[in-house]
Amino acid sequence: MDAVRESARAGRMVFFEESARDGAQAKTLMSADFRVRLAREQGAVFGTDGPRHVVFAAGFPSVCAQEFEATRQVALEAQESVSPAAICRGTTADVRLALSAVRGAAHARVMVIVAASEATARALVHCGARTALAQGLQVVKEAVDLADGVAVDVCLVDAPRADHALVAEYAGAMTAEGAGTIVLADTVGDLLPGRTRELFTRVAAGAGPDVVLVSHLHNDLGLGLANTLAALETGVRVAACSWLGMAERSGMVATEQVLFLLAHDPAKAAQVLGADCRPWWTAPDLTRLPGIARMVSAETGVPLTVTTPIVGTGVATISTGTPFTHPRTFQPYDPEQHLGLPATVVLTHLASARVLHAVAERLGHHLDPAQTRTALAWVKDRAYRLGRAVVADSDFAAYLDGLTSAHATGTDTHARP
Repeated sequence: MDAVRESARAGRMVFFEESARDGAQAKTLMSADFRVRLAREQGAVFGTDGPRHVVFAAGFPSVCAQEFEATRQVALEAQESVSPAAICRGTTADVRLALSAVRGAAHARVMVIVAASEATARALVHCGARTALAQGLQVVKEAVDLADGVAVDVCLVDAPRADHALVAEYAGAMTAEGAGTIVLADTVGDLLPGRTRELFTRVAAGAGPDVVLVSHLHNDLGLGLANTLAALETGVRVAACSWLGMAERSGMVATEQVLFLLAHDPAKAAQVLGADCRPWWTAPDLTRLPGIARMVSAETGVPLTVTTPIVGTGVATISTGTPFTHPRTFQPYDPEQHLGLPATVVLTHLASARVLHAVAERLGHHLDPAQTRTALAWVKDRAYRLGRAVVADSDFAAYLDGLTSAHATGTDTHARP
């Protein structure tokens, strides 16, 4: 049984996780042990249904012996958590190597890369697109014959710039030969949402109802998420993604963003997937997302910034007065309810008296109105003198110690520390 085809055809969402594989194109390298840990953590988001909701692209075995071993380790040690996959070029030798990396693991898959456009066919296999696709079809036949229970997926490279009718023809033929899913890859990252809908609609119509399409959409124009949602609107239910958006060049749609968007609000999911959507075998535990993002950041060096959506350092933080008193009015979701992140008040040069008073209370200081005004002036002065918006709790605590001590002894508190 192909758990991914079953899920997609039942209308459930499947995430084709690419951070270990395509994330390497972002100049990152995950250790084998970390790949196993990440696969297990990502699968745990869906409980025991991890293999039905997550394909984990564990690696590209032909890169080197170490990459083969890393892929093999994920397949053997994370097989109960996800559907582990090995990626390969469209040659019999690569297919055999990829199959050997995952063989014996439950829910194992290989993904065969095939050039689809004239430009990529000339660059990758030195022939025209139809010839490249025909050769790819033959490799798929051989892969299915060799698979022995391993599912075979196909990635059609640069599908948007290819002849859509030709892509549909071979997507249908490859599925008829036993391919599990057909990935349409926006290899150069230049799609707009309207063209994305057109691509997936045309290929789906021409390929036939048995074909399960997968979106693989890059973020070069900042449209990875928008294009993925456009593909999902056409009926696609398998979306390639990567933690923190890691992939070649400017990356691809971020796992945490597309997953959160589809899971935190059923009304929003319905707008994308349709009114009758039932996207989950087991509803995802979104409170796991921040922790996974932090561990991926620590492993790869890709930073979480104050503006990173869903998992960034600015989520659940408040620094100005009106959002402090009316937080639900100024945020699209409740971070504590959905992500398990309680609100944190951060002291910056924009602080109001109420914000400052709240931070002081958190640090164990109870200020009267005069002290609050004095402290507020100190915070703003310090931020502008140092050229940094955030005043660290430790610095403010030290200042408050002096302020309250001076107040107790009647000493002047207006001097700059």
